[in-house]
Amino acid sequence: MEQVIAYCERTDFGLWSEPVNAVTNAAFLLAALWVWPMTRGLPLARSMALVLAVIGVGSFLWHTHATRWAGLADVLPILGFILLYLFAATRDYLGASGLVAGLVTAAFLPYAAAFSWVLGLVVPGLGANAAYLSVAALIAAYGVYLRATATGQGLLIGAGILAISLGFRMLDGPVCDVFPIGTHFMWHLLNAVMLGWMIRVYCRHMRRA
Repeated sequence: MEQVIAYCERTDFGLWSEPVNAVTNAAFLLAALWVWPMTRGLPLARSMALVLAVIGVGSFLWHTHATRWAGLADVLPILGFILLYLFAATRDYLGASGLVAGLVTAAFLPYAAAFSWVLGLVVPGLGANAAYLSVAALIAAYGVYLRATATGQGLLIGAGILAISLGFRMLDGPVCDVFPIGTHFMWHLLNAVMLGWMIRVYCRHMRRA
């Protein structure tokens, strides 16, 4: 139940101390509604859309309650989406078996930890941003491998959107003195676009397949 101030916009522990960060989580729900019709007949895509909506709810709780448990409600659905998409991408984009896709998915956490550690040696102070950068790098790697296809090009676009949104996430503290609401809300808006886009890329791939 410990409360923390983690973002520029929050100045106290009031429920609505981060109104912009809280309200912009609606973008995740809107993105989930946008992709929902596309996921018909695709169970994994349906699951992604549902997790996308849960990400919005979890992030809303984090930016209103600002407690450790709310932080878990924020980060765990994001991790769930990453693992779900990685499994689907490995199996359906690369044509791997379910077993291989499962092993690749299980390797994500040690990969992200190693990536974050190495990147932290080069650029100290990145914190959680290093883990998110590991995701952008992974999406880009799949995109480069599949670059001759529409799916690969879609993945590269997704990686680019994520990289830009990460820029806004990292700017939240540095610009706080001149922009009191910070820039974290842009992380929400662009991430909602990116996650919706990634689901769309998957659905289009499966329809073509």
